[in-house]
Amino acid sequence: MAGKGGVGKSTVAAALAVVAADAGLRTLLVDVEGTAALPALFGREAPLGYVPVTLREGRRDAAAVTGRTITPDDALLEYLDAHGLRRVSKRMTTTGTLDLVATAIPGIKDVLVLGKVKQLEQVAAAGGPEAPELVVVDAPAAGHAVTFLASAHGLVDAIGVGPIRAQAADVVALLRDPARCQVVLVTLPEETPVNEATETAFHLEDRAGVKLGPVVVNGLYPRLHLPVDVGAAAAEAGVTVTDGDVAALGGAAEFRRRRQALQDQQVDRLRRSLPLPQLHLPHLWTADLGADDVERLAGALGEAIDGLDADVAA
Repeated sequence: MAGKGGVGKSTVAAALAVVAADAGLRTLLVDVEGTAALPALFGREAPLGYVPVTLREGRRDAAAVTGRTITPDDALLEYLDAHGLRRVSKRMTTTGTLDLVATAIPGIKDVLVLGKVKQLEQVAAAGGPEAPELVVVDAPAAGHAVTFLASAHGLVDAIGVGPIRAQAADVVALLRDPARCQVVLVTLPEETPVNEATETAFHLEDRAGVKLGPVVVNGLYPRLHLPVDVGAAAAEAGVTVTDGDVAALGGAAEFRRRRQALQDQQVDRLRRSLPLPQLHLPHLWTADLGADDVERLAGALGEAIDGLDADVAA
């Protein structure tokens, strides 16, 4: 899941995880930036850690949603521990050596994180009663998302042999396989987010070789059919309004019509510049989104996905 900062990328990632869980898939939601956004969306105050925790319990036919973070330090620590180098790993993480390595080998931090994601995907593919069946990654914002996903390609080209190249090559294989990995872009029906979503899409295909899924257009105002003559509409409805009310309501109606026209224009421009299926989500009139809002968006996202499936079947 990728998109410009502020478009609701983390919220859509949470909603997608809920949709998958409601379809019966055990879903793991991964945060790679260590923010508090994802747990708050599920009503949790504690930040996510490296050990998975339950964000949403399974219910009836629905599976559970679990969540965790993946940081380069933790991924490196686990990798070295698995290869019998626990003492070395502790020294590297406590002395800041990893930052020096990252400076010497650009992209190594991203590959460490993606390498852990690759491992999780392999666990999911292998199956098992506790293994996740779907991994949803809340990737960095659009600018970093491109370098994040393209880092493995750079290391494969730069390094001839060794474990780092092998890890990078495995990550490249994951990213290039549409059956294993797809990127869902999130945008708003506004000029700058649409521009950035389009630019990011082409960069991801060219530099990371990743398959793009449907693009999510978030924050769409519900369409209202508003009267041009507010006074006449009020009289017809038998409602008494003052001249001040008519002026205020007329101004609000005009603003809403302009907003609807703007979002229609941007959605159409996105469709022409980026020929991908679109999933539309409504604008929610709240500043602090919580678990109930995620459930509402998940319902809308599920309906939109069902609509795509119906179009494909037709």
